Amino acid sequence: MRTDDMILVSIDDHVIEPPDMFERHVPERWKGEAPRVETTAQGIDSWVFQGVETSTPFGMCAVVSLPKQDWGFDPGSFSEIRPGCYDVHERVRDMNVNGVLASMNFPTMAGFNARTFFEAPDKDLALIMLQAYNDWILDEWCGSYPGRFIPMAIVPMWDIDACAAEVRRVAAKGCRAISFLEAPHAFGLPSLLTDHWDPMLSAMSDVGSTLCMHIGSSGSLITLAPEAPVDHHIVLPTQLTLMAAQDLVFGPALRKFTDLKIALPEGGIGWIPYYLNRADRHYQNQVWTGQDFGDKLPSDVFREHCLACFITDPAGLKLRHDIGVETLAWECDYPHTDTTWPNSPELLMSEFEEAGVPDDEINMITFENSCRFFGFDPFTTIKREDATVGALRALVPDVETGEVTKDEYRRRYEALAAG
Repeated sequence: MRTDDMILVSIDDHVIEPPDMFERHVPERWKGEAPRVETTAQGIDSWVFQGVETSTPFGMCAVVSLPKQDWGFDPGSFSEIRPGCYDVHERVRDMNVNGVLASMNFPTMAGFNARTFFEAPDKDLALIMLQAYNDWILDEWCGSYPGRFIPMAIVPMWDIDACAAEVRRVAAKGCRAISFLEAPHAFGLPSLLTDHWDPMLSAMSDVGSTLCMHIGSSGSLITLAPEAPVDHHIVLPTQLTLMAAQDLVFGPALRKFTDLKIALPEGGIGWIPYYLNRADRHYQNQVWTGQDFGDKLPSDVFREHCLACFITDPAGLKLRHDIGVETLAWECDYPHTDTTWPNSPELLMSEFEEAGVPDDEINMITFENSCRFFGFDPFTTIKREDATVGALRALVPDVETGEVTKDEYRRRYEALAAG
C-alpha cells in the first residue's frame, strides 16, 4: 500500500467552538442566558456562563501550525488560532490536506465531561444549554458535511436519569458516541465500580452508543510533587487510561452490559500487552479475591469491549497481535500539541513499515475498526475512490500548511473583520 492509498478516519480531534454556536439552537426565551464569549482588556477570549468564566480554558492547546515556541496551555483568542479550529469549512479543508476522510471531535468549551454545565449553579438552565450544545455539534458542525464527521455528544453528569434521556435523544438524531470521564470519582461523582451509572449505560447498550473516555479529565487522581514540571501533566495522564480500563474490566459494568462499547482516545496502545498479561495472571493466580470471569480471561473482556486509540505508537504497533489488531484505531488530535497534522499519512506509514504491518491490517487500523465500532459508514455519501489520502489532498492544493505566527493570524483576522 502506498501512503496515498490509505483511508484515514481519526477518532480523536477537538473543536474550538465558535462564538455564535448557541444562536441557532437555544429556545428564544433562553437566548439571553446562553454562554457567551467575552474579551478581556488584554485581548483574551473566554466563555462566560451564569456570570462565571468557565474553568475550561479557551482554545486549550489549539496550537496547530503555530511555531513550537508559541505552544502552551496559555489563554488566547479566536484571532490567534488557525481558522480550521473553529470554522467547519476550514476544518474540512485542513482534514483534506492531511488526507483525513472523517473525524470525531471532542468538545473544548464544554469540557470532555460537560464540565462547564456540571459546574453551573442553575442545573435546569445548564441542561437547556447542554442540549443546545449537542444540537449544534450534531446538526450544524457534523451536519454541514455528511460523511466527514462521527457525531459525538455530552451528557448532564449531575442527573443520571437526564443522562439516559440525553443518550436516547441524541441517538435519535444519529449520534452514538458519548464523551465521558475516565474516572467520575475524580470529580466527586460515583465511580464506574458502582451501579450509579446503570441507567445511562443501559440506554447506551440499547441504542448502540460508545462510551468515549478521553485522557486528561481526571488528572487530579495523580499526586505530583509540588515542583513537578509541566511535562508531567502532559506525559502521565495517558496512564489514567489504564486505571479506567481496570475499573471497567474488573468492575460490574461490562458484566451487566455485555454489548457496551468503550473507546479510549489518546491513551496510546504500548501499555496494553503488559496490562493484559498482568491482568490475566492476576486473575488466574489471585483466586482469593473472588473475581469471576466465567470461561473468559480479563484480556478477552478488554478485547470484546474496547477500542484502543493512538496518535503515534511504534512500539505498540510492533505488539499489535498481542493486543488484538481488531481493537486498534488511529487518531490525529487536531489542533492540539500532539497532532501529526499535516503530515499524518507519512508518519503513520513510516510506523506501519517499521512494524511490518500488512495492507489488510493497515485498513483495519486506519478506518475499518473505527467505522465498525461506531456504526459509521462514510461511503454512503463519499465514493471509496474519493476517500483516499491522495484523492482528498488533490482537492486542496491551495491550503497553507507552513508555520504561521500569532501576530500573522491576528493581522489576517482583523483584516477579515474589517471587510
